[in-house]
Amino acid sequence: MMSRTADSPASSAYAVTPSDTTVLSPLPRSLYIGAAGNVAVVPEDGATSVVFVAVSAGQILPIRAKKVMSAGTTATSIVAMY
Repeated sequence: MMSRTADSPASSAYAVTPSDTTVLSPLPRSLYIGAAGNVAVVPEDGATSVVFVAVSAGQILPIRAKKVMSAGTTATSIVAMY
C-alpha cells in the first residue's frame, strides 16, 4: 500500500455549504469551484479570511482551507477534495 502525503492527489470529496462557523472536516487539499464567483476562505493556519475574487467555474483552488465563509462567497457548487 502506498503512503499518502500532503502532495498526494485527493482520494475523496464532499460538497461544501459556505458557513462562517463550520470547520471543514476532513481538512481539504483543495477546493473545486463549480459555478463562478468569489470564494472567501480561512486558510489552515490563518485566523482571518481571504477572498479569491472572480474564480472561474471549473477552477481548482489549491488551498488547505479550514472554512469556506458564507460572508464574501458568491461562488456555488463548491466541492472539498481530500
